[in-house]
Amino acid sequence: MPVVEIHLVEGQHLPAPIEELLREVSERYAAVLESPIGRVRAFVTMHPPELWATGGVTAAVDGDPAPYFVAAVLEGRAVEQRQRLLREITDALCDVLGVTRSRVRGRIAQVPPEDWGIGGVPASSRRREEIVARSSML
Repeated sequence: MPVVEIHLVEGQHLPAPIEELLREVSERYAAVLESPIGRVRAFVTMHPPELWATGGVTAAVDGDPAPYFVAAVLEGRAVEQRQRLLREITDALCDVLGVTRSRVRGRIAQVPPEDWGIGGVPASSRRREEIVARSSML
């Protein structure tokens, strides 16, 4: 289920570092969730600078990057894992893109297993044993 969407402003970062960011975030996501990397989906959504505002000032005027991300996880993940994921994705943005840490925002979106599809089958069925094992560790 690990899916992360990173929102960036067009023209603030070159393509090669963005590709590196996607690799780095995928590796960190897999490590934090102890999940096979093949399950991780990571993508970047680019926004025109005139359609992105930080503090009410568009990125066309304020060129200092202020990335935002959403990382989806199945409900039942430990709070420590979710908070570590926030740190790791923020670290990757800072390490790879050189953004200012205090300008990064992100959130964890917990998804009920019955509302997440894997090949058209709810995760509550497809990953039943993993979900039960994880809930017994909490």
